[in-house]
Formats: sequence, C-alpha cells, structure tokens
Amino acid sequence: MGNQKRIETEERKPRVLCLHGFRTSGEIIKKQVTTKWPESVINKLDLVYVDAPFPCEGKSEVEGIFDPPYYEWFQFDKEFTEYRNFEECLEYIQDIMIKQGPFDGLLGFSQGAILSAALPGLQSKGLALTKVPKIKFLIIIGGAMFKAPAIAEQAYSASSPVQCPSLHFLGETDFLRPYGEKLIELCVDPVVIHHPRGHTIPRFDEKGLEMMFKFLDKIHQLTNDTPSIHEQEMEEEEAVYL
Repeated sequence: MGNQKRIETEERKPRVLCLHGFRTSGEIIKKQVTTKWPESVINKLDLVYVDAPFPCEGKSEVEGIFDPPYYEWFQFDKEFTEYRNFEECLEYIQDIMIKQGPFDGLLGFSQGAILSAALPGLQSKGLALTKVPKIKFLIIIGGAMFKAPAIAEQAYSASSPVQCPSLHFLGETDFLRPYGEKLIELCVDPVVIHHPRGHTIPRFDEKGLEMMFKFLDKIHQLTNDTPSIHEQEMEEEEAVYL
C-alpha cells in the first residue's frame, strides 16, 4: 500500500484554480488557454476553471468575440482605489477551494491575475483563505497590483513580498505592463516570460516555452514534496491500524 501511494503521489499533477478576467467567464479563459497553449503544457497541470461570483454590471469588452454570460470578481471605482464585494469575493474563492480542492496554485488573467497575486500575502496574514492549504505558486497573466493601500500593504510590500514561486507573462503593449512590473519587484521568486502582444493570454515562442517547462518542473516537485490533505488523512488512517 505504501509503495503504491508513493507512486501515485509522484504522478500527481499540480491542481490549479484558474481565475478569469474582468467581465468574462471560466469557459472563456478555458478557451483562451486551450486554444493558445500546447497540450505539452496543459497536460502537466490539473486546471479547474470557475466563474466569478457576480454577473457583470456593464458591457463586456469580449462581447461579440465570446458568448455570454459574463462575470466579475468584485467592483471598483474609476481610480481603482475603492472596491465593492471584495470580502464576499474572498469567501467565494475559499468556498470553491474547499469544495473542489485541495488546490496547489492559482492561475489568473487580468482581474483574476490581480486577485491571484494578492491572495498568498493575504493568506499568510490570516486575512483570506484561512480554511484551505497554503498557496504554493502563482501563474500571473496580464497582472498588476491592487492600488488600494489597505489591501496592497497587506498583500505585498517591500517588507512583506510575495513568498511563493511565481510566473509572470508581460506583454510589450499591455496597458497594465508598468503595474505588472511593479508587482514582479515585490515577488521573492519570480520568473518572467515576455511576449510582443497586448493584454491577452499569449502563445509561446521557443524561449517562453522552455521557461514554462522549467517552471512546471519546479512546481511539480514542490507540489509532490508536500502531501495533499487527502494524502495526509490516508497516512493518519494507516497509522491507526499499524
């Protein structure tokens, strides 16, 4: 039994919760990823796509490109410094992670990337995701920092940077690029893949694909070095009968 369990552990793919962009959906980011990324990348991850909790409150920029419905994770003012339904969003994500997890890492695009990058720091301070395992890694596509000082100081700062390994996609013409660069400066272990496009999920060039595989090898090892909650429960049950 023990040997069989070790083999299963070695083959476990990192389970990743994917957070879509503003006023899109889980189905849309799934299409974006699966049509642009090769199977050699996708098959190394257990990707779980979900919808944000709130129906969009305005026009979606992907209307006419992708079918509705569209969702948003939380709402914000014009200066991006005040947020509505942010706490509800955090509770919603934790509920998903409890019901569909355990998850090893997060993948986020746009609003989902901004949210993903903040969660490890908030979790480490006991301000979010207190009932689920620690986030082990991030994949950030077209991301940025929160502008609200109350959130930013807790999520990432010079004195409290993002500790887990992170992979960042930076587009040359992405309007969020300057803010994505600032975010990278506050990550302890970042890997950056540059691409020539704008605010989008990009395809890989040869160099980017090589960097992606190296990151996947790293998180695969990281994931399998740490037993999942299910595996820990199995070990505890076995110990009772030994």
